Amino acid sequence: MHRDKESFVSWDIGGGRTLGPAPFFVVGIVNCTPDSFYDGGVASCFSLAVSRALALLDQGADILDLGGESTRPFAPSVNEKEELERVLPVVQEIIRLRPETIISIDTTKAKVAKSCLEAGARIINDVSALKADPALLDVLIKYQPGYVLMHRQGDPKTMQLAPHYEDVIEEIHHFFADHLQFLQHKGLDKAKVVLDPGIGFGKLLEHNLEILRHVDFFFDLGCPLYLGLSNKSLWRDFLGREGRERNAATLAATALLYQKGVRIHRVHEVQECCDALRVAHSLGQGGGTLC
Repeated sequence: MHRDKESFVSWDIGGGRTLGPAPFFVVGIVNCTPDSFYDGGVASCFSLAVSRALALLDQGADILDLGGESTRPFAPSVNEKEELERVLPVVQEIIRLRPETIISIDTTKAKVAKSCLEAGARIINDVSALKADPALLDVLIKYQPGYVLMHRQGDPKTMQLAPHYEDVIEEIHHFFADHLQFLQHKGLDKAKVVLDPGIGFGKLLEHNLEILRHVDFFFDLGCPLYLGLSNKSLWRDFLGREGRERNAATLAATALLYQKGVRIHRVHEVQECCDALRVAHSLGQGGGTLC
C-alpha cells in the first residue's frame, strides 16, 4: 500500500527553532562508548569524541547523535553517572566550539536528557519509548525538544532472543499511533516527533526487510520517518558482510529509502551518505541539483 510522501522535511526541535525545510537530514553517529558494535570505541574518550563530532560536521552532518550507552543486542547497561560523564563534557565542548550545532542525545534516562538539554542539546533519541525511565516524559514536556520515538520489542539484553510478530508492519503502526496520541495528550507537540521503526531492535532479518520494503505504510501518521540502518547486522545476515564491508549495502539502502520518502538518516559515514542522498534527490527531481 503506497502512502503520500513529502518531498521536503521540517522538524521542530524546540526553543523556537525548526530544522528545514530540506530534502533530507543526515544524523552523524558519535558513540561515546568503549563497546560500539561498529567503531569499537573510536570515540570513547573526550578528545576522540569531540574530534569525531567536528569531523562529521565538516562532512555535512545536520545533526550529531551522541550516545554514552551502547544499545546493541546483549549490551550491558550503564549507570546514570557513568553515562553522564561520557556525554555531557562532549556536548559542552561541541557547543562551545560550534554553538549552532544541533545535538541529539541517545539516552533513555531522564537525568541524562535533562543535563544535556540544559547544556545545549536539542533532540532526545529514546530507544525505549519512555519505557526504561518514565520520568523522561516530564523532561520532554518541560523542555520540548525534538523527540525520536522508536519501536523496540524487548530490551538490549533480550530483544534478539526470540522476536515474534503476527504482522510487523501493522504492529509497529499501531505502536506509533498509540504513543503519538499519548505524547500529544501529555503536551508534546506532534511537530517535535519523528518516527523510527527500530531496525534491528527486536527484529529478525525477515522483519527488518519487511519494514524497509513497506516503510511508506507509516506516512499516514503525519510525522517524518527516521531510520538507523547504518552497517547493522541485517547486512551480515542478508549478505554475509562484517563491519565496514556493510557500507555499500548501507549506501544503497539509504538512497532507495530516500526515494521511498524517508528523509532522516542516522549514519556512521556521513560524507558518503550525503553523496548518496544528493544523487537520489537529484535523480528523483528529474535531474535537478542540490546546492
